[in-house]
Amino acid sequence: MRFSAFVALALFTAVAQAGKRGLTWTFSRTDNSPLDPGVFNNGDGQVVAIYDYETFAPPSKNGAGGLAFIGMQRCLDCDSSPISQLATRQQQQGWATVFTLNEPDVNGITPQQAATWYQQNINPLAIKKALPAITSSANANQGLDWLHQMISACAGNCFFDYINLHHYGPDFATFQSYVEQVHAQFPDKQIVITEFALQNPPGGQNDQVNFYKQAFAYLDAQPFVNLYFPFVATSPSLLQANDAAAVSFVGTGSCLYNNDGSPSAVGNLMY
Repeated sequence: MRFSAFVALALFTAVAQAGKRGLTWTFSRTDNSPLDPGVFNNGDGQVVAIYDYETFAPPSKNGAGGLAFIGMQRCLDCDSSPISQLATRQQQQGWATVFTLNEPDVNGITPQQAATWYQQNINPLAIKKALPAITSSANANQGLDWLHQMISACAGNCFFDYINLHHYGPDFATFQSYVEQVHAQFPDKQIVITEFALQNPPGGQNDQVNFYKQAFAYLDAQPFVNLYFPFVATSPSLLQANDAAAVSFVGTGSCLYNNDGSPSAVGNLMY
């Protein structure tokens, strides 16, 4: 069934008020099967959204699992998500929010290039918009420095609703400090956090569980945080098979699923 962008926006706004949690759904081109996003849509309204780095909904066992799908134009132009089809896919699928470039600050996209691209392709969409998802790098020309340069290059002509963050660090205090730093720099904007976890902690899943317990409580209490997506909505075996770089950087302890498709110890925190 097709919905207008207006109706979809109204529906998404309604569910987002009930909860802030979402699923970062990976491997959309290979199917994250047999995992079912619907197991997190238990009627409590804590998990309300799903995205998969693409502009088409994941071919999962239960589609989007009854969750609001957010399209993401993760690169300037992709074979899987052609920029020429962005507006058409949004209209056909009725998503009310769009996420944009995935970590352009460390992937060779200049702020000026991103600003021009954004104005041409994202501004025309009459839906909620997130600026590109940046890393938490403190290096020059990366992270927040890159984002401020992009906004400057936009000269007031990039229309957006959300600052989009990624964060991997050693502990909750570092994560909280970063979120509050961003809020201080953008006090009038809502924040979405579309990837976050501890970076390969020595205690594995137990450390991730303790981190997320603190992080979820903190994020739920912040009115400036609109949505957050722990990394990652897959199982250890699928992450190992499909994303060796993520396993090396994060480990498998933050996966929301067990290998049998049931919620993991981290996944159980989503309810």
